Amino acid sequence: MPRKIDGNRQIGRRLRLRDLDLFSLVAQRGSMAKAASELGISQPAVSEVIAGLEDSVGVRLLDRSARGVVPTAYGHALLKRSLAAFDELKQGVRDIEFLADPTSGELHIGCSVSLAATILPRVIKRFLLQYPGVVLHVDEVPPPEKDQPVLRSRQYDFILSRLMEPLSEDPLGDDLNVEFLFDDPLVVATGNRSRWARRRNIDLKELVGERWILTPADSWNHLRMAEAFRAAGLEMPKMNLLTRSVVLRARLLAEGGFVTAVAKSIADQYGMRVLPVGLPVLPWPVVIVTLKNRTLSPVVERFLGHLRESTQPMRAQAKPRVLPPARRA
Repeated sequence: MPRKIDGNRQIGRRLRLRDLDLFSLVAQRGSMAKAASELGISQPAVSEVIAGLEDSVGVRLLDRSARGVVPTAYGHALLKRSLAAFDELKQGVRDIEFLADPTSGELHIGCSVSLAATILPRVIKRFLLQYPGVVLHVDEVPPPEKDQPVLRSRQYDFILSRLMEPLSEDPLGDDLNVEFLFDDPLVVATGNRSRWARRRNIDLKELVGERWILTPADSWNHLRMAEAFRAAGLEMPKMNLLTRSVVLRARLLAEGGFVTAVAKSIADQYGMRVLPVGLPVLPWPVVIVTLKNRTLSPVVERFLGHLRESTQPMRAQAKPRVLPPARRA
């Protein structure tokens, strides 16, 4: 049976941070020998620490075999809580750094490709003017779905993205906060040199024979355009180029001869000509996704404040859409 450990002092004596860190490394590498080699210590020393942890909690944390080690159900439980504990300590250090120097700190942001090319740059520019010592780490990530390992592993402070599904009370799971920023409608666009650029009314069937650029077949806008063509009784036109690159699409449209379907913010940012094509009105929410019950550092909160302020005009143009109070970020 698991051993009962009461009180902070008793936990602190039995479950030392360095031992938990070593246990986490062993679980990640799947081998005590690999963990020992990485730490520059002997394998018996690693085995002794793991045995001590198992003795402290009264259960087996790792299953051993000739192929290595894997966490047991008890081991997974301890790993999950250890991750949160180390993260809170790291956030505490970040809080202290920010209090000592409010212009410094670090943020780790995951962002979709299109928003990294449109919304995020101006927010970063304004933010760094006020906090020039802050270091931002920004990675492009796919749209958030139910499985969010990069957030649950605390790799990012938050994710800025578009939802692939309607905004609901729990669109991504009950352990994630989803904060609505604005709806970014899908539009059909072309370059200013295109023969379609001056038309005041265009039927979708007129564009079937054009040279189309879209994102890959599993993307939100590709799927919505396929629905729009089907609703009009038309076959999906042949795509000449499939890409997620915003810059490549914008460059080709600017040179004329291509048609695409993009979020309106992209069309506005890159000077594309939005065509008067009737499309089904479907919400495409841009959201901030954070992990519930995770303390965000002051510098992260300041950045999110800049993000909300920057997108307020776009939010004001759309019908307000918020989550119930218990689900809001």
